[in-house]
Amino acid sequence: MQSVWNPWHGCKKVSAGCMNCYVYRMDKAFGKDSSIVEKTNAFDYPIKKNQYGEYKLKSSDSPVYVCLSSDFLIEQADEWRSEIWDMIKERGDIDFKIITKRIERLTECMPEDWGEGYENVTLICTCENQEMADKRLPVFLEMPIKHREIIHEPMLESINISRYLESGKIEKVSCGGESGENARVCEYDWIVNTRNQCVLHNVTFVFRQTGANFIFREISNFHKRKKRESISNPLVNRSMNGESRRYSSIMNRKIMIWKIPLIVYFCSCRNRRFTMRYI
Repeated sequence: MQSVWNPWHGCKKVSAGCMNCYVYRMDKAFGKDSSIVEKTNAFDYPIKKNQYGEYKLKSSDSPVYVCLSSDFLIEQADEWRSEIWDMIKERGDIDFKIITKRIERLTECMPEDWGEGYENVTLICTCENQEMADKRLPVFLEMPIKHREIIHEPMLESINISRYLESGKIEKVSCGGESGENARVCEYDWIVNTRNQCVLHNVTFVFRQTGANFIFREISNFHKRKKRESISNPLVNRSMNGESRRYSSIMNRKIMIWKIPLIVYFCSCRNRRFTMRYI
């Protein structure tokens, strides 16, 4: 199980990945200004207790993702962060995962007793493209952190992170496409490329979502080839259905082997805005 804790809400856009921020989209529907950073009613959520004196947030709710409607290291929250560190330290039974695009600020935001990092804190550095990977990851690897992960979401292009994975300091890499009506393209080949880099360096890989504008070139090339063959040789049509089924079965097995839950996601997209293009 996993939970979300948003001690503050609102953020400032800092790079290309922020352009179609889902927080801005949701707030816009309610006429709310997402650029204003303010504390939420859930500020002290991890240490709230019930009438029996027990924590409402259970150990079984771990991991807890922090600040998904903001950035944990944003400047506007500097005056509140020390209280958050205290709560995280108090709840040593829970793993806290902090995603940030401002990893360069960690040294000035960490608590005095941070040392090499808290055992129950994982820092996750967002790198949506090669530029941000090369800017943020060298800093990320030099920081005193016990647990590190990388996330490419929204993934805006093919990203080479092999030299950073070679360090042995990265525990997991996640990637996914962009959501929303104006979602930018995410390509299947980019996902596979990242997965292959992780396999090469024995790093856990997770594919989170296709996003709303996903291009699957490998399947499209199959369909184009079969269309050309059917035009040049009408007899090919007799075996098309059988071969298509066999190819689909092969691709399904590949997807399962690669641990990319595309089929499950496609089935869940019936009532969502979703565009899948064959190129």
